[in-house]
Formats: sequence, structure tokens, C-alpha cells
Amino acid sequence: MTATSTSTEATAEAPKSPPGGGSSGRGRKNAESGGARRLSRWSTRAPLLPALVFLIVMTQLPFVATLVISLFDWNSLYPDAREFSGLGNYGTVLSDEAMRGSVLNTVLLTATVVIVSLALGLAIALLLDRKFRGRGLVRTMMIAPFLIVPVAAALLWKHVLYNPEYGLFNGAINWLASLVGVEDPVQPDWVSEMPLVAVQASLIWQWTPFMMLILLAGLQSRPLDVIEAARIDGASNWQIFRYITLPHLRRYLELGGLLGSIYVVQNFDAVYTITRGGLDTANLPYTIYETFYQAHEYGLASAAGVLVVIGSIILATFALRVVSSLFSEEASR
Repeated sequence: MTATSTSTEATAEAPKSPPGGGSSGRGRKNAESGGARRLSRWSTRAPLLPALVFLIVMTQLPFVATLVISLFDWNSLYPDAREFSGLGNYGTVLSDEAMRGSVLNTVLLTATVVIVSLALGLAIALLLDRKFRGRGLVRTMMIAPFLIVPVAAALLWKHVLYNPEYGLFNGAINWLASLVGVEDPVQPDWVSEMPLVAVQASLIWQWTPFMMLILLAGLQSRPLDVIEAARIDGASNWQIFRYITLPHLRRYLELGGLLGSIYVVQNFDAVYTITRGGLDTANLPYTIYETFYQAHEYGLASAAGVLVVIGSIILATFALRVVSSLFSEEASR
């Protein structure tokens, strides 16, 4: 009697489980919340889909077509002789003497322009980091060369500065010679006598403002309390620059060098406008242009273009890593 009543009371007091069971109800709720989250993510990404499709159509499909063409021995002057050559075009590109010369010119051009632009950009950034009257106007004027269309900048250097008859460089030589009493001074033909230097100078003039902007941003993010403490401890300006400023700018120098390398490697305008690729100044983009449009070797030009893209992707990967590390450092402050 007592046991029966006790079991009846326990049964009455036991909580009633939901019809579908507790675990299945929680699973249904989790599934619904997960579906809502996925729908929310897609609703925020949906406006970007047209831009993504446009980007794929305009960039990736042409690259795939270039990759396919690079596998064929294809000269447009003899369309019936087209045949599949596999990786033969890549072997020809890597072993061709003209291509090797253009690779060397590309390396020299890129290294010189990037290193000199970084050095000049750092010097100008250090000057513009100081407070003085008209600093905003000076900064705007310093950025102007980077905003000029590359072809217009190359034409400016070729005709306004380098021209041996009416160029500003030879005009300045004549003016200085008249001041010191020298008659008939030497009038160098800048493009003919130093062609690669002429191309490098025009690109340095155009890319120094870009480096200056990046390094100036780095200078303005320096820890001012550390610099003030160093001054109190008796550190000189050189010591502050050597042990505080320069290590702080390391990431910005890397970023400027990588971004500059990506763009200068692909530069075509200055070489084409100033020298037309002559006098041993042809770089890879100009050689690819000649191979495609003048020699009509579509397969060889496509193979060389693919190699340039691969090199640019490698540089861009390092650049993105540097950018992400910069963002991480700024977020951790």
C-alpha cells in the first residue's frame, strides 16, 4: 500500500517532457538559428555578387584564355600551322636571349626605382613631418607627380627635360656655363647616351610621392611618448631615428617596396614612350608587346605574360601579408 502510493506520487510529480523530446527541440532551434545566420550573411553579401561576377569575367576568364594560348605554338601569320606544344613555349621564353636580357633590364629598372624612391620618399617624409607654415600646400604639390598619367609623365621627361635642343636640362647647363664664362658647353643627348638611366629617372620622379605618402603615414603613427622619454634621457636626433623611428618604419618600408615592385615590374609606358624599347632598355612588358603585336607569336607572348603574372602574384602575396601585419599591430594598440 505504501509503495504503491509512493510510486503514484512520484509519477505525478515527474516533469512532462515535450512531445518531440528535449534534445530534438534544442536541435531544431539551433538549426533555425543557424539558417537565420546564413541568410543574414548572404543578405549582406548579395549586393557584392554583381561586382564579383564582373571581376571574374574581366580578369579571370582572360587569364584562363592566356594560359590556354600559352600551350600552343601559334603564329597569327600562319594560322593553319597552329599546334599544341605543351610547356614548350615556357622553355623557349626561359632560354631565349632577348627574354633573358629583358628580365635583367626589368630587375635593374625595378630595383633602382624602388630603392631610390624609398630613400627620397623617406627624406621628404621626414621633412614634411615637421610643422611649418604652408605644410598642407607643400604636401599637395609633392603628391602631384604621382597623379599624372604615366604616358604624359614620360612625354614630359622626353620632350621638356631630355630634348637636346630645347630641353630644360641642357638649358640649365647653358645658363650655368654662361655664369662661369664657359663657351659652347657640352650638350648631352640624355636618351641616347644614358637610356636606362633616363627611364629610371622618370619613374623615380613619379613614384617618390607614393613612397613619401606611405612613410609619412608611418611617421605620424610613431609612439610619441617613447620619443619624448628618449629625449629626456639625452638621446640625439640621429639616435632617435636610428633606434626608434627606423625600426618603427620597417613594415612601411617593406610595404612601399613590395607595392612599388608590383607596379614597376609591369611598367610599359615609360619604356615605350622614351626609348621604344631600343638601346637595351626593353623590359618584360615591352618584350611581350613586341612578341605579340609585331612578331605575332601569340603562344610565346602568352607564356611570358603568364610568368609575369605569377611573379606579380608572389609579390602581391607578400604585400598582403605586410598589410595584414600592419593592421594587426594597429588593432593591438
